[in-house]
Amino acid sequence: MPVTTADVEAPPNARLLAPEEDKDKKAGEIDRRQSGAMRPRSGQQALTSIVHSWASRKFAVGCAILFPVAVTVYVTWWFLTFFDNFFSPIYYKLFDFHVFGLGFITSMAFIFLIGVFFSSWLGSALLGIGEWIIKRLPLVKHIYSASKQVSAAINPENEASKAFQECVIIRHPRKGEYAIAFITGRTVLQMGSQDMKLNTVYVPTNHVYVGDIFLLEDKEITHTNLSVREGLEIIVSCGMAIPPNLVAMPKP
Repeated sequence: MPVTTADVEAPPNARLLAPEEDKDKKAGEIDRRQSGAMRPRSGQQALTSIVHSWASRKFAVGCAILFPVAVTVYVTWWFLTFFDNFFSPIYYKLFDFHVFGLGFITSMAFIFLIGVFFSSWLGSALLGIGEWIIKRLPLVKHIYSASKQVSAAINPENEASKAFQECVIIRHPRKGEYAIAFITGRTVLQMGSQDMKLNTVYVPTNHVYVGDIFLLEDKEITHTNLSVREGLEIIVSCGMAIPPNLVAMPKP
């Protein structure tokens, strides 16, 4: 009697494995489809990230270049406008016209003539009389004295009262740390029979020149090859303008 395929009974394991194989095949096909769909998307994301990073860097470079230019233009424009407004109304009332910059030129000429006049003996005498009167006014004398000290610090002809005499380095605030400082004066501390020579040292704590004042001996101060101008540039630039090498110099 012939045997047909229907009469051959499949093993029980075959019936159990067939659905699992189908599931594995379907899962593999789904994974391949998903991976194929994700490849273009991941490549697009990488390209977008690269373009975004490049654009961000170039934008930051543009801001870094334009920021000092914008600040310079703004401050210069404010300076011109501020001094131009002093004499421009006078020209407008007298001649009925306004030329921008003419008031600024007049202001600069006026300041120059003031400097020339008060550098003479007659101007110094008149200035002394004016100061004598101002110093007898109750409130005004304190304001004038404070502003006079500031103006004396920037007066190029007043060598004895330079605000910053020398740019130095001191050990501050603790061992192993150093700070940029400026010598602003010298004094003598009298202790009985012994006198101690001290330097008045000013240490800025931020870029607007607010800082601390210390009295230090010469041995606590390291003199450097930095000029006062270079020291101020280091403070204003938050340390970015410091030269690559600093040289310790002997006491001048």
